[in-house]
Amino acid sequence: MTSREDESLAQAAVAALTGQLALVPKPGLPDPRDLAARVTRQDHCGLRWSAKALAPGLAAMAAAARRTGEATPRLRAELGAIGRCTEHSVGLAGGGHRGALWTLGLLVSAAALDPRARGAEIAQTAKRIVGYPDRGAPRRPSRGSSVSARYGAAGARGEARAGFPHVRRALDALGKARSAGAREPEAQLDALLTVMSTLQDTELLHLAGPLALRHVQAGARGVLEAGGAATPAGREALAALDADLHTRAWSPRGSAGLLAGALFVDSLPLASSPRTANARTRVA
Repeated sequence: MTSREDESLAQAAVAALTGQLALVPKPGLPDPRDLAARVTRQDHCGLRWSAKALAPGLAAMAAAARRTGEATPRLRAELGAIGRCTEHSVGLAGGGHRGALWTLGLLVSAAALDPRARGAEIAQTAKRIVGYPDRGAPRRPSRGSSVSARYGAAGARGEARAGFPHVRRALDALGKARSAGAREPEAQLDALLTVMSTLQDTELLHLAGPLALRHVQAGARGVLEAGGAATPAGREALAALDADLHTRAWSPRGSAGLLAGALFVDSLPLASSPRTANARTRVA
């Protein structure tokens, strides 16, 4: 049975995901301009709808972590089972968000497991959870694990086992951009570009291979080196990268889920007391 705290964490995670979806322009990724889904093949309105289907599963993960009270093999197995059921529910609601479910599920569970943790501490708690194997996982390799093995990329599991380094980098980028006076959407776009600039995105590798990955990483670095989304030169570089990736139909989807994870962690109250139902992501 879930509590108010569990429901609050789940709603904060869904708000982070829908907040990420609302950002414009996201190079190669679904945003409000892509209503016909001609390039990304994922309709923005449909993705917003299916994001809401994550909430019950995320609340159940938080409840499982809070009830268990520590990272254990049993908790890892329970979270895996809940995640697979949630993935099925999201599929019935329209699909999408598989990578975000993995990231947000672990981070929500970590936040429930250690209510005083904030920022990078939450990522480290998630690392302890995923350190145990999910013995109920299907035996057949997933597409992501196959791509990881082929190209030597960390993949979603490697990202979690390393303590979500790209979530932490996105959090740092948010703080840096805000301190420099960027508006919230600009700060979030800089955080996304920071992830894109170094992430070995298995979705992109599967879609277009290592040359495409290096092209996207270089493009994201170029925008940041031009000053980021808050500067005229950075906005010009961002528009060019956005047009380029849409023309090529290259979609760095792994970066989007990690940004949502960072926005979720960033949304948690700063106080060290247990979080309340007011936790929500910052949006413009």
